[in-house]
Order: sequence, then C-alpha cells, then structure tokens
Amino acid sequence: MAGKSSDLTGKRFGRLCVLEKTDERWSGYIVWKCVCDCGNEILADTRRLKRGTIRDCGCSSRHSANGGKKAEDLTGQRFGNLTVISRAENQKKRVCWKCRCDCGNEKIIAARKLKAGTAQSCGCQDMGFRHAKLDLAGQRFGRLTVLYPTDEKNKKLSLYWHCRCTCGNELDVSRDALLSGAKKSCGCLQQEAWDGIKNQLTRVDGTCIEWLEKRKYRCDNTSGFRGVNRMKQGGYRVTIGFKGKRFYIGKYRSFQEAVQARLEAEELVHEGFVKRYRLWQQKAAQDAEWGTQNPLIFEVERKNGNLHIISNINS
Repeated sequence: MAGKSSDLTGKRFGRLCVLEKTDERWSGYIVWKCVCDCGNEILADTRRLKRGTIRDCGCSSRHSANGGKKAEDLTGQRFGNLTVISRAENQKKRVCWKCRCDCGNEKIIAARKLKAGTAQSCGCQDMGFRHAKLDLAGQRFGRLTVLYPTDEKNKKLSLYWHCRCTCGNELDVSRDALLSGAKKSCGCLQQEAWDGIKNQLTRVDGTCIEWLEKRKYRCDNTSGFRGVNRMKQGGYRVTIGFKGKRFYIGKYRSFQEAVQARLEAEELVHEGFVKRYRLWQQKAAQDAEWGTQNPLIFEVERKNGNLHIISNINS
C-alpha cells in the first residue's frame, strides 16, 4: 500500500514527470505532485501512475475534444470521493465525465479537473458534509469509533471527526483517512506491532544480534555506504558504531579504500561479536550454571590508531 510505495521522484509516466511527494493519500495511495510536458502541474497517486491510467494533465483530452486522438477512458476510476460512471457531452470543448459522489449525488465534471485533483467531490465537502449519507457518527473503523464531527478540515477539505480508540485515547481523524483505511487506531496498533517485533529480537548490551547478521547497504550518509562519509576538503572519513558508541577508523583518499577499511572493521567488530555470542550461547545452553557465572564479555577499544577486541570467548 501507500506506506510501502517506492520513491517516484524524477520518474516519468507518459507526459508526466514526478516532482515531489505530498502528504496527501487517495484511497490509501501516496499522492505525487507532477508536471506535464505542456507545463501544467497536477496531483496523481501511485496506483494511477504505475498502472498508466494517467499519463498527462488532461491536455490530450483537450485535443480529443477538438477532434484529435481518442480520449482516455476514465470509466470506473476514482478521484477522491468521485467515481466515474460514464462519458458525458463535451462542454466548452472539454472532455467531460458523469461522476457519482460518495454522498450519492451525480455531477458532470471535466476530465482535466479530475486528473488535476481539483475536483474531489460533488461539492458536498465545501458545504460542510451536511448531507445525511456523510454522517459517520457511530461507525467503526478498525479500533476507532466515530463520535462526532468537528469544525476543522484538512487541505483537501475533508472534515475531521472526533474518534475514540479501543485503548481509550481520543483523537480527530479526517473522513478520507477513515474511509481509506489509512487510520485505524490512535497509534497503539502500530506500537503493538513494533513491540511484537522488538520482543522477537535478541539484544546484548543494547546491540541487536539479528540486525548485525542481516544488515544491508544503507544510503543515509554522504557516500552511500554505511559508515563512510565524504569530507568537504576531499577524501573519506570512516567510522563504525557498536554498543551505542562510535569508533573512528581513519581517513582515506579513495572511496574504495574507505569501503575496504569499513568492511575489515565490520569483520573485526560486528562479525566478531556475533560469532563469539553464538559460541557463548551454545556453551551456555549446555551448561546453564556456566552461562550465569560467565556472562559474555566483548568490548572494543582503540589503541595506537587501531581497533582491538577484549573478550572472554575465543573465536
């Protein structure tokens, strides 16, 4: 779903180039700000971009309305609270579609407004959701029970509803977030899931064994490789973290030298720690009393410019 979507920034889909990610969600999918080759900017969600159901800002629809190529078929597609029912008669040389709003109303809307995201409802949102079918009070969404509407709306003019979570917390959630399933609790559901993951991990002195065994390349630093940072004056500075501390390895002229130094440090520290822990674990499983009397010792210290290991378990 949305949260797992890859970064589309800079990618092209037809005549559209993705500029940036927005905070909005349409039916649970991330909404992206895009620019068309004609210069117009529109909003489009991940699903429509990847499926190819939207490939321009609507400019091709204008061409088709003037007798050009065939217009894109939007039948069955959703745009906010609108579902496209069928093609309607062109208005002012614009391709138009008959749409049904979630509130039950039907309205004729230009294709360019649907694609640009400027039309999200029949207008009921602008009227403050006074329509009876929009009343969510008493309904249940995940762990949230809707209590009453507030006077606040988000940027999409989606009304906030005051809700109570099964854990007892109360919060305001937008109508779109409730209906799309983007919000199912006050946050306790995510916290419980995270706590469940944490309970399955093995930690020794604050260090996660599973993380060290399955670590992957990271791109959250200045070089793109973990522990290797490009310096402003040139060259690369290499460090390694262990038990909440960061140890300096050295400075290197080339990226390859820096990466090699980092890998050697990982073999000494991270892999050495995991190997000794597994050896200690096996021995402790065979003799519980020994394990209690001999807790694992594995420390790192830096002497004379090099890293050294202090341990009571021989590798």
